[in-house]
Order: sequence, then C-alpha cells, then structure tokens
Amino acid sequence: MCARFTITAGPDKIKARFEVDQIPFKYSPRYNLAPTQDAPVVVNGSGRQLKLMRWGLVPSWAKDPSIGVKMINARAETLAEKPSFRKPLAERRCLVVADGFYEWQAIPGQKTKTPMRFALKSREPFAFAGLWDWWKNPKGGELETFTLITTAANDTIRPVHDRMPVILAQAQETPWLDPDLKDAGKLLSLLQSNAADGIEYYSVSTLANSPKTDGPQCIVPVS
Repeated sequence: MCARFTITAGPDKIKARFEVDQIPFKYSPRYNLAPTQDAPVVVNGSGRQLKLMRWGLVPSWAKDPSIGVKMINARAETLAEKPSFRKPLAERRCLVVADGFYEWQAIPGQKTKTPMRFALKSREPFAFAGLWDWWKNPKGGELETFTLITTAANDTIRPVHDRMPVILAQAQETPWLDPDLKDAGKLLSLLQSNAADGIEYYSVSTLANSPKTDGPQCIVPVS
C-alpha cells in the first residue's frame, strides 16, 4: 500500500511537464502528503486540466464520505471486478502528480521501521495512474476524490515492499487519459511496474512518520 507521497516541483515545472495551461488553485510543494489531504491531479476535460482532489476515493453511490479512508489505493489486478472502480476505470481516469513516495523498511536491530523515499534518479516529476470520482452531498456541495492504483513491486522496490504505485511512462499518460479508450484490457495493460532502472531510494528522517510533518526536512537523506 502506498500511503504517502511527495510533490516538491515548482508550478512552472508542473505546468510544462503535464501540459496544463494554468494551476487554478493555490499551489504549495508537499513533502509528506497523506490520505484525506488534497493533492493535484490531471484530468482530461476540454484539454488537460489540473485539479485539486482529496486522496481517498468516495464512489458516487456512497452513503458516507468516510469510506474514502479505506480506498486510498486500488489494486490493478482487480480494478475491472470491483464495483467501486469499474465505472471510474471506464470514465474517470487521472494522473496523480508526484515526484516521490514513501515506504517503511524493517532494519535488523532497530525496533521501528525506517522511512524510505523513492524517486526518479533524475528527480523529475512523474505521474501515478489514478482513478477519480465525485460524490454529491445530500446537504449540498460536491466532493472530488481519487485513488492511487498499485501493482506488484518491481525489482528496485521489492526489497522494501511487495507493492508499488503504478508510475506511468510518459508515453502512456495520453492513452490513460483518453476518454475514448474504454477497452478494459488495453487500459489494464498500461498498469505495469515501470521505471525499475530509473528509480532509486534512500532513508529519510523519522519525521516523515507523522502526517503532521510536511517540510523539506522530510526528504533529506540520512545515513
């Protein structure tokens, strides 16, 4: 399960990398983004649009938005089978903007697990494959939420964790967002454990253990 990630790039880099014209919300770098918090995602409306959505998918049919806490990840292997994900897979796919994510590793001789940050060697932003949905509050207002899709870990990540969020290759981002692509088989074929050679990881401070800590100190390497 992926339960924390980072997006530390500046706004101009994000606009250029994800081919969006503007950031229509107040943007601040995030060094330890956690479930139930808002994060930038790219959707395909009339062209690519960057939106702020809450992490933790709340299906449109849900009676209570608290279900989102249990739906921060969606397994690629069962997307087409789960009622919560079938319609979003067909109609509401997104790119979750990121430049790193955390997993925790057990170290021999240590009582607590050590947080590890995974990032591209280039330290460039990338996209997680995501699904989104909207929920209408009976009392008024709407809530837009998303989930990260996970798959079996690649060779780089497997020593730390057996699952990883799907990192789309840049060439896969356009078909993933394509509203005319409905074939589940073709969509699922995009969800591989990419970028094994381009990813590295390093240990960081236990400050990252708390979702209340969100600053540059979270991503500083420690020996």
